[in-house]
Amino acid sequence: MRSIKNEKNLNSKKILLRLDLNVPVENKIISDATRIDKITPTLKFLVQQKAKIIILSHIGRPNGKIVKELSLRPVKDYLQKKLNLDIKLIKENIKEIKDKHYFNKFDEKILILENIRFYSEEGKNDLEFARHLASLGDIYVNDAFSCSHRLHASIHQISKFLPSFSGLQFDLEVNALNMITTEITKPISCIIGGSKISTKINIIKNLITKFDNIIIVGGMANNFIEYFGNNIGKSIKEKNCKHIVEEIIELSKTEKCKIIYPEDVLVSNELNGTSQNKELSQILSHEMILDIGPKTINKIKNIIDRSKTILWNGPAGYFENPNFANGSIEIAKKIIENNKANKIFSVVGGGDTVSLLNSLKVIDNFNFVSTAGGAFLEYLEGKKLPGITALN
Repeated sequence: MRSIKNEKNLNSKKILLRLDLNVPVENKIISDATRIDKITPTLKFLVQQKAKIIILSHIGRPNGKIVKELSLRPVKDYLQKKLNLDIKLIKENIKEIKDKHYFNKFDEKILILENIRFYSEEGKNDLEFARHLASLGDIYVNDAFSCSHRLHASIHQISKFLPSFSGLQFDLEVNALNMITTEITKPISCIIGGSKISTKINIIKNLITKFDNIIIVGGMANNFIEYFGNNIGKSIKEKNCKHIVEEIIELSKTEKCKIIYPEDVLVSNELNGTSQNKELSQILSHEMILDIGPKTINKIKNIIDRSKTILWNGPAGYFENPNFANGSIEIAKKIIENNKANKIFSVVGGGDTVSLLNSLKVIDNFNFVSTAGGAFLEYLEGKKLPGITALN
């Protein structure tokens, strides 16, 4: 990929900049601006280069229809305040804008075209729609890694018609993922959670061949706990997954990768209840597993201490209830401790994990925190992302 940061002659060029500004908005107020904050370095760079920036982005899934509640106006207002620059939201139908000269009449350095997903052609990866989008600029820049697993016109087809580059945040995302998939410093460990093991099996199988330790936590750990003959009571688990667990265990033996699952847990009768520490053999039929116990926490900490690289995707427990957040908090604290001592390279991804770190206000204490969601997971599976393929 060619990175826009290495381009020198951008003065007066019209840059079609694809961003992921899909942030949660309630009553026109943005409740989490992490995704916007991460792309501001690219915007500042392009402004310094005296380029004209034309942003392509989206909020929500309007499915090719105009939905007023999914306007990009709140994002425009937030960016304008954050950058202290005048920004204009262009509401005109994109298909009726004839060419790039239309934008000459605006003094603002940053223009935002209204929600690209208001057009059904976007989701259909329509070639002619992409050709028209390309006619509105001189250069295309993708800084929406989190959308780059989508076969959409403004992600994939558009690169056929313009010189195409990656943005600064896109580069950081790919470089961080390369550090845990191809340019690895060993020993390397993965802490992976989530409720459904079937959605993560391809990731686990891909990582087993590269990693030294895979630590299974969260809801999917219950499948392992039950597989090894323990009662898990009312705990969340995915049905008909015995063969998946067996497959993971057998592959781990072949690849000499250790699979670690909880040795002790915190249980309760209900999600909003208080916690009780139990050995796996002590779990009763009316109880549910909601966090990892102190023995397991210490074991994970020891593995982190022995690791040079760590990937974390998925909380250790039901952290929404503070009684079951301790496992995740202790993992975060240990990684941060080793980060500050320059003993480890850490990559964190996944919506719930990012939410946890945001709530603890420690998101800046990791080497890289990805908000990419599906693209992050598909990259870990070893899939080729359309957005990356288009830039190569």
